[in-house]
Amino acid sequence: MVAATLDVIGIGNAMVDVLAQADDPFLEAQGLVKGTTALIDAARAEALYRRMGPGIEMSGGSAGNTVAGLASLGGKGAYIGRVRDDGLGKVFAHDLRAMGVRYETPPATSGAPTARCLILVTPDAQRTMNTFLGASVGLGPEDIDQDLIAAAQVTYLEGYLFDPPQAKAAFRRAAELAHAAGRKVSLSLSDPFCVDRHRADFRDLVERHIDILFANEIEICSLYETTEFDAAARAVRGHCEIAVLTRSAKGSIIQAKAETHAVAAAPVARVIDTTGAGDLYAAGFLFGLTHGRDLAACGRLGSLCAAEVISHFGARPETALKELARRAGLI
Repeated sequence: MVAATLDVIGIGNAMVDVLAQADDPFLEAQGLVKGTTALIDAARAEALYRRMGPGIEMSGGSAGNTVAGLASLGGKGAYIGRVRDDGLGKVFAHDLRAMGVRYETPPATSGAPTARCLILVTPDAQRTMNTFLGASVGLGPEDIDQDLIAAAQVTYLEGYLFDPPQAKAAFRRAAELAHAAGRKVSLSLSDPFCVDRHRADFRDLVERHIDILFANEIEICSLYETTEFDAAARAVRGHCEIAVLTRSAKGSIIQAKAETHAVAAAPVARVIDTTGAGDLYAAGFLFGLTHGRDLAACGRLGSLCAAEVISHFGARPETALKELARRAGLI
């Protein structure tokens, strides 16, 4: 097998995040369910944007955040995701490349604009996301670069992208190419609403194509249709090589064959915004895994990265994660 030149390649919805503070009455007035993600059309995106308070715009997208976090740790990452040849698309591409992430997906020259996610952050640090998928849904199997997939130790798939039929085909093609090259495939379930919409397909994907699964407590319970976390954790064991189950302040549980590791959450002086916590946990975990760390150490790296990103607004690190990890003795 040819040696990998990349640690992780992420595949997901390429989008720009717009973050604004909001209170519970605003969410109620807009008919929003706090802490969840809703898919919205262009008209709803425009209307909600007009009603939001002052916002901060920054490149986002779940898998994009993960490979950005990986790069901040000193890892080698790449990304596949579709933007439009518009202003936001140029911002997205610039931000990833500026961090050292390889990004070569050609922008669309017609059709919907670059995707954006309107994120409302309440005083309790919960984030309510409203996503207009725009150009990102145009990603298909033809965008999956065989050489890039073969070059990466891990191909990381973002569950948010799973709605369009062509994206499902792209996921399966990426998984097949990765396994044919002797690489690993990872999936983030992303959101319980994603799981509710695609439960059967996700189960099939996990059991047949996924080596490393990331899910939070609500997502894994939804996948196996139970309200008991322990029951869901038992159900997923053996369905993939490694299951990484995050539980917010309770830390995380990592399962692999006969191994189980409980990892504490890293301390945070003040939680400001939970946007990107799971994305950055995955960044730390996958950096550790692709650099030969044991599973418990991978979990501690994940917790450290998640703690950094929830200590400020936005889903990408503000402090060099490599330096934080060095000070913590993790790299």
